[in-house]
Amino acid sequence: MSVHQEVKRVTTHTLQAMKVKGDKIAMLTAYDFSMATILDEAGIDILLVGDSASNVMAGHETTLPITLDQMIYHASAVVRAVKRALVVVDLPFGAYQGNSKEALHSAIRVMKESGAHAVKLEGGVEVSDSIVRIVTAGIPVMGHLGLTPQSIYKFGTYTVRAKEEAEADKLREDAIALEQSGCFSVVLEKIPAVLAKEVVQSVHIPVIGIGAGSACDGQVLVINDLIGLTKGFKPRFLRQYLDLYREIGAATQSYIRDVKSGDFPNQQEQY
Repeated sequence: MSVHQEVKRVTTHTLQAMKVKGDKIAMLTAYDFSMATILDEAGIDILLVGDSASNVMAGHETTLPITLDQMIYHASAVVRAVKRALVVVDLPFGAYQGNSKEALHSAIRVMKESGAHAVKLEGGVEVSDSIVRIVTAGIPVMGHLGLTPQSIYKFGTYTVRAKEEAEADKLREDAIALEQSGCFSVVLEKIPAVLAKEVVQSVHIPVIGIGAGSACDGQVLVINDLIGLTKGFKPRFLRQYLDLYREIGAATQSYIRDVKSGDFPNQQEQY
């Protein structure tokens, strides 16, 4: 039996079973074929083609400018690399907020054109109609509560959400509404750990945290932050495992020196 055949795909069912067993879920973002290949082979459970591509791939200040076409481009590249992980794609700003019909159309385009396995969208009760419509069409949906970056201009800041009781109450209600609407999982971003723990206990679906404490059923980080490709971004919730910004810079300087000195290419490196 080949190694390829032995790979068991992660599905929404797998994730549900992991929550029940208490096995933690590891999720990272990916935006291109090369990186997705590495992360998938390393054994990541979920790859999120995040609208954070707007920031880390395109250099925008917010996630708002990225388009549905661009998200499909990134998602297609990731899907071509993946043999095991569940691939979830963010529906970008403007692709689902208008009405549930537009949301369904966007979700169908993502699934058909990229081959991804699920979509993710931000918001609570206010997007439940869209979620019901998408799920009814057979497309798995992941929710996203807390700091929802597509609403950055409403918040005015990227600070921790739901510290006030009213916002915390709404978040609790929203989490239950997302589960009832048919979401297979929900991301909680930058909320107090105590509140996240309450949410984890109040819903039956897996809860993935980013800056939401250790009680969550899993964690997600932006790959560029994890490996230190981004410079100077060091929020409290980020554990940086590499400093590739420095290492790639050093490698580039070595290359420049070797080219300029005539050392590269040497005798063995030419035909």
